[in-house]
Amino acid sequence: MKELKGMREFFTEEDGMGTVEVILIIVVLVGLVIIFKDQITEIVEKLFEKITTQTETV
Repeated sequence: MKELKGMREFFTEEDGMGTVEVILIIVVLVGLVIIFKDQITEIVEKLFEKITTQTETV
């Protein structure tokens, strides 16, 4: 009887769900970065170029 109670608690326990959710979110974000790598790189390069040209005028 004690073993059944332990198994029931094991299956109803939800402590590990937070970790799984965080890992899934990270995997999705990494996938998006890989897919849109060229576009992200272009935006960042333009942003730094604009920052550089504007700081030279100050």
